[in-house]
Amino acid sequence: MPHRYLQELTTGSVIAAQQRYGSRAAMQRMVAGWDTDGLLDADAAAFIAERDGFHLATVSENGWPYQQYRGGPPGFLHVLDPVDGHSVLGWADLRGNRQYLSVGNLAASPRVSLLIMDYAHRQRLKIIGTARVIDVRDDVPDDLLDRLRTPGQTGTVERLITVDVHGYDWNCPQHITPRFSEAELAEVLTPVRDELAHLRAENRALREQLADRS
Repeated sequence: MPHRYLQELTTGSVIAAQQRYGSRAAMQRMVAGWDTDGLLDADAAAFIAERDGFHLATVSENGWPYQQYRGGPPGFLHVLDPVDGHSVLGWADLRGNRQYLSVGNLAASPRVSLLIMDYAHRQRLKIIGTARVIDVRDDVPDDLLDRLRTPGQTGTVERLITVDVHGYDWNCPQHITPRFSEAELAEVLTPVRDELAHLRAENRALREQLADRS
């Protein structure tokens, strides 16, 4: 099966750019036999379940791209049951600054791109697909709202958004600057803090012993 993500995005102008900069033959060799279609594998699904945010790109009616960040508790971006051989992502979309640029863009074109980052491990997953917006004031499919609500999520849910995955690609770690969340730092620093507390207590006990002897 062809590499669906690159197949969809490799247009004539992209091929011309690859030829101009000398990467066309290398790209063809790299993706030969590479199977990443619209069905996410177990590694991609697990990666998504651990993330606490992603970038969402839409296209406006006048052709301008627009990118917005969506964040929440880890796992707020859900991998739902596959439909017709492709994966489906979904999340509960909360009330924000009320500009509704992404929502408006999706009314004109359902095409989206998701960029999902793990800065600590220098990984990124790129997904293209088509989105569906479901207003919670309208008829919501049975149990979908409950499925997409995430413990720890705060705010008013205005919409549910699902994305039919058309293709995905893991990008190389080159040029990704490592960054760490508070939770990731806490995991690393907790043993250091525990050891520091132990040493301080030991030092205090030794000082008290010396004071008793003097």
